[in-house]
Amino acid sequence: MDVNSASAAGGYDSTLLDLRTDGDDLNLNQFVAFSIGEQHYCVDIMQVREIRAWDGATTLPNAPAYVRGVINLRGHIVPVIDLRARFGQGNTDTDKGAVIVIVMIGEKLHGLLVDAVSDILSIRPDAVADAPEAASDSGLLTGIITQEDKMVAVIGLERLSAS
Repeated sequence: MDVNSASAAGGYDSTLLDLRTDGDDLNLNQFVAFSIGEQHYCVDIMQVREIRAWDGATTLPNAPAYVRGVINLRGHIVPVIDLRARFGQGNTDTDKGAVIVIVMIGEKLHGLLVDAVSDILSIRPDAVADAPEAASDSGLLTGIITQEDKMVAVIGLERLSAS
């Protein structure tokens, strides 16, 4: 799986994911992995639309603290969820190269503000363990992947929606 840089319409610089797979990948689930501080998380690659550099957002009055605002993505108004804030760890420092992972949740686009995108994981379905009860009670995590020397938590995007 390649991660390619591209210049999108409207003057936005984006990193678009090339979703081609070869025959060996047909029985694997793929995830886009990213970091928030020292923690590693991932989302299903089929829900990811693009990855773009943080370039600010327009704040909204009375929005939840974890909603950093909205961006205009080629005519679509997209809410940006600060995952660090959503997980109760303060705001993401946008001066250190933070990125927005644009995902589709249901029929709507959302942006996930994260520290960095780190990898694309190809995982057998049986390699995703259930999230521990303490973590799954909030409904935000749906599984855990053990990858080399780290654990990667799978985020259930349906429960992150800012709307």
